[in-house]
Amino acid sequence: MTLAELSQDLVWAAATALTVALVAFAIDLARLAGRADLARADARAGARGRSAGRAEVLTAAGASSASPYGPGTTDAADADPADAAPPSRKAANIGVSLTWLGTALLLVAIVTRGVAAGRTPWANMYEFTLVGTFVALAAFLAVSLKRDVRFLGSFVTGLSVLFLVLAQNAFFVVATGVQPALQSYWLVIHVGVAIIATGIFTVAFVTSVLQLLRDSRDSGNAFLGARGWRWLDSTPGALQLEALSFRLNAVAFVLWTFTIIGGAIWAEHAWGRYWGWDPKEVWSFVVWIVYAAYLHARTTRGWSGRRAAYFVIVGYACVLFNFTGVNLLFNGKHSYSGLNPGD
Repeated sequence: MTLAELSQDLVWAAATALTVALVAFAIDLARLAGRADLARADARAGARGRSAGRAEVLTAAGASSASPYGPGTTDAADADPADAAPPSRKAANIGVSLTWLGTALLLVAIVTRGVAAGRTPWANMYEFTLVGTFVALAAFLAVSLKRDVRFLGSFVTGLSVLFLVLAQNAFFVVATGVQPALQSYWLVIHVGVAIIATGIFTVAFVTSVLQLLRDSRDSGNAFLGARGWRWLDSTPGALQLEALSFRLNAVAFVLWTFTIIGGAIWAEHAWGRYWGWDPKEVWSFVVWIVYAAYLHARTTRGWSGRRAAYFVIVGYACVLFNFTGVNLLFNGKHSYSGLNPGD
């Protein structure tokens, strides 16, 4: 078995681990939804019990009781739910562990691919997809170290599996060298930063989609109000999700800005001009414009909530088109997908 073949097998192993993690996160959301239903039922029963107890106190003056609310109630029934032990989330913890495993396997696959090719492993669409997926997973895991974002696990791992399967079946190319124009340290800097930005944009996109779902359910949407969507009640509120998406997009936007600047410098070194209206250059700038407009509207115009989420979704659609459509539909100096005969 060659190193390139080993790399492929490791990608499939990573996809398998992430698929099991997806199932574990989904089970956790389902259990949280069930607990939420029970908690609401208990709260209603407790409220009825307290009302009955107070009525007995008013009608039986002077009656003594061990409970401050009179006969028929107990102190335990009125205990603060916050004092109860937090529910066990074994399924979510298993999902996190498997996500770490899948991310580690993917990292080894990327490194192995680089060794097999004898270069930095992000010179075509296949490798860009692998590394971008790794960054999205790493961003999710990094955020999870500081705050509980396990509710995002199903969505991040689900997208990651989709991207890995797509890479293996649609974008795969043999590990070889690169064109002379790509034989530069700027391949590491420019493309590397672009991949990191794309990975963070992906997590922000997932957060914004979840924000829209939660907001629609809270607003009484008939479809999302169905019992099958009750797991949304266990996620943070729409405002919290929107704030998390904004922070992620702000970081990714800074990195994307550096991507465009670094690309212009590299273009001058490679082709003798900073800007040439190449399709990739144009669409990279379109992505920058959309996210710049989103950040400006969010911070100075008060565009929050659903409007901000729609902005994020449009921006991520531009990111995806810049990666796939531009590489596959247009011919230019950035046609490095490896899938076309002229690449």
